Amino acid sequence: MPYRRAAVAAFTALTLAGCGAGAEAPPAEAPAGEALPVVASTNVYGSIVEAVGGDRVSVESLIDDPAADPHSYESTPADAAAVAGARLVVTNGGGYDDFVTQLVEASGATPTVVEATEVSGLEPAEEHAEGEDHAAEEHAAEEHGHEHEHGAFNEHVWYSLPAMQALATRLATDLGAADPAGAAEFTANAEAFNGQVAELLTRTEAIGAAQPGTRVAVTEPVPGYLVEAAGLTDATPAAFTEAIEEDTDPPAAVLQETLALFQGDPVRALVVNAQTETPSTDQVRQAAQTAGVPVVEMTETLPEGTTDYTAWMGAQIDALAGALGTTTGS
Repeated sequence: MPYRRAAVAAFTALTLAGCGAGAEAPPAEAPAGEALPVVASTNVYGSIVEAVGGDRVSVESLIDDPAADPHSYESTPADAAAVAGARLVVTNGGGYDDFVTQLVEASGATPTVVEATEVSGLEPAEEHAEGEDHAAEEHAAEEHGHEHEHGAFNEHVWYSLPAMQALATRLATDLGAADPAGAAEFTANAEAFNGQVAELLTRTEAIGAAQPGTRVAVTEPVPGYLVEAAGLTDATPAAFTEAIEEDTDPPAAVLQETLALFQGDPVRALVVNAQTETPSTDQVRQAAQTAGVPVVEMTETLPEGTTDYTAWMGAQIDALAGALGTTTGS
């Protein structure tokens, strides 16, 4: 989806007028007894940092409202202050949360910045190399009322379980560089986290083993990596999910093609992004319910009362399996 950053751009411009952005430098060692200040763009990444860092980190997640749509988030002066004081900043990257990169540049500080898309290895190399150019184009387009298209790359990498294992390993390395006394603890925590994620991957793959190639529909590409790992077939017209992600109405013919998925030989489940609802997605949800097709809600941030990535993702995997009438062995 496009990112509405008018407020961020204005704030960034004012801040840059007073200080220049420095190049990223190796993290200085943390003072003994002090928790490392870490900023994460969303509470999904905040929870993973906490899993790896334990009591040796103090994490602030900029987006933690389960009712919010992260795509339309506008940063605040409090966010800027948090980023300015952070030793480590964790972002999704891939165009998903560019406002964090803007805040880092505006702060003049030099925290270690970890981008999940870069760590994941899923982002095409040319897209990552041209990321700054894409960001500049986005800003210019928004100033003139135009929207940016993300292309084929699915930036929602937190739904890729192997990607989150790679992220945990990278976090252990970077936290250990900033706090050498805690390096062994960080490594052990990352290994424990990765073991839990490996179990999630086994449960996910069990869905496909039971029903390989089962057709499902989605309202957005958000859960795409999980659907793929489960061995399912996403039957949704690409033009529909692209329109929803770009915050536009799909063409009437595309909407009708999507609604037809729930007629005749319907798909077995509909996966919706509970944090993005539009008249078009409401129509699709209603069509699924009318046809008796189970609806599975997935989100972009942790629900209220949930602080653990593996518990959250495990519940979503089980919900998907349940909708398809399979079990995951959880």
